Amino acid sequence: MALPKTRQSKARSRKRRTHYKAGHVQVANCPNCGQAKMPHRVCANCGYYRGRPVISPTE
Repeated sequence: MALPKTRQSKARSRKRRTHYKAGHVQVANCPNCGQAKMPHRVCANCGYYRGRPVISPTE
């Protein structure tokens, strides 16, 4: 099994990992109330998901 001859410095390892970033959060509009929400999630404003009430909205 191959092993590195010398240890890589922290800076060299971190330079390689500079492109590992979190992407932007996707946002979709709720078809029931029009509020912005994450896709494939229950709307926190009205409590609907796929046209059906799932939770009671918090007020």
